[in-house]
Amino acid sequence: MQPAKGSVLTRQPSTMSRRAFAAAIAAAAVRVVTDGPGGAPALVPVLAAQAVALKDLVPQRWLIGAALNQNQSDGRDTVAVDLVTRQFNTISPENALKFQSLHPEPGRFTFDAADRYVAFGRDRGMAVIGHTLVWHSQTPRWVWDGPDGALADRATMLARMRTHITTVAGRYAGRIRGWDVVNEALNEDGTLRDSPWRRGIGDDYIARAFEFAHEADPNAELYYNDYNLATRPDKRAGALRIVRDLQQRGIRIDAVGEQGHWRLDTPAPADLDQAITELRGTGLPVMITELDVNLLPPAGAPARGQAPSAESNPYASGLPDDVQQALARYYAEAFRVLLKHRDGIGRVTFWGVSDADSWLNRGRVNHPLLWDRQRRPKAAFDRVVAVLTGK
Repeated sequence: MQPAKGSVLTRQPSTMSRRAFAAAIAAAAVRVVTDGPGGAPALVPVLAAQAVALKDLVPQRWLIGAALNQNQSDGRDTVAVDLVTRQFNTISPENALKFQSLHPEPGRFTFDAADRYVAFGRDRGMAVIGHTLVWHSQTPRWVWDGPDGALADRATMLARMRTHITTVAGRYAGRIRGWDVVNEALNEDGTLRDSPWRRGIGDDYIARAFEFAHEADPNAELYYNDYNLATRPDKRAGALRIVRDLQQRGIRIDAVGEQGHWRLDTPAPADLDQAITELRGTGLPVMITELDVNLLPPAGAPARGQAPSAESNPYASGLPDDVQQALARYYAEAFRVLLKHRDGIGRVTFWGVSDADSWLNRGRVNHPLLWDRQRRPKAAFDRVVAVLTGK
C-alpha cells in the first residue's frame, strides 16, 4: 500500500514514542469498506502493529498462543496470520480437530482442514495443540447410538472411541505436541457429568480415553481440560480426583487445563492463586487454555434476525475508556499471579486472536482479548507487556 501524501506513514518515528508510533501505524493500516452493520463503513486492517512480541517476554519454558479459526489456519486472514506468527509460539484449533469436524460419519474422516492447521504451526516452529478427542459437545449423534436408536452398549462405544482416537492422534503422532484428551467431564459441583460417554461406558471412560491416546502417540503430552476450576472449589476438587485417579492407575497425564473464561470480577487474584496452588499439588503443570475476559452482562443470544437489546449489548459502539482500563488492570493482575507460579505454568492460550474473532460475541459485541477489532493492541496488551517485563 502506498501512503497518501501527508499520511501518518510518512512521519518519522524519531519524533514519537514507540507506543505512539505503533498506534499511528495501526490507525493507518486499515481500509474502509461498506460491509459493516447496516451497510455502515467498517474498518478492515491490512497489517497489524506489533512493537513487541509476547513470546519473547514470557518465562523461557512457557508457551503462549491463541486459538485459530479456519480462515486463519488456512492462511486467508493474512492480518491474523502475521499477528499470530509474530506474537505466539503455540496454537490451538477452535474447531478443526473436534470429533464433529473430523469424523462426521462412521468410517469417514475429513482431515483437510486439520492437516492445514497442523502444517500452519509446524511451518512456523510452533507447538501445535490438539483440541479435543473426547467431549460431550460437537460430537455426532451416531457415535453414541445403538442399532435401535437407544444408547449403544459399552463395547460398541469403546470401540468407536478407540477407532477415533487411534486414527486422529495416530495420524498426527510426532506433529501435535499435546492433546486435550477429555474436555469438560465435570458438573459444577465436581461430580462427573452424565454425558453419553459416561452413560454408555461408565466412569472409567476418562481413563480409557487417556489409555487410547497414549497408545496412539506415546510421545504426545496428554491433558485434562475444563472451565471454572479457578472459580468453583467443588469443581476443582473433582478435577483433582480425575487427575489422581489417572495417576493411581499409572496412566499418563501431563497437565491440567483451566480454560480461563473469566469475567472482570472473577476469579479474584487470590482465588486464581489458590486454584493454581491446589492444582499444582498433583505434581502437574497448570495450563490456561482458553483465556478471555467476558465484559458483557449475562444474556442469551438474540433470536435470528433480531438485534440485541441495548442493555445486553452496551459496548456495540466501542469500549469506554474506564472499562478499557478495568480490563487492562484485570489482565495485569492475572498475569502477576501466573508469574508468581512461573515454574508451574506450562502454557497460556487466548481463545481467539482478536475481539473480532471471539466466540463471546454471539450476536453481540464483546471485547475480551488483547487486540481490538482492527487487530490493534489494546491497553490490556500494554499492561501484560509491562507485567512480563517487570514494570
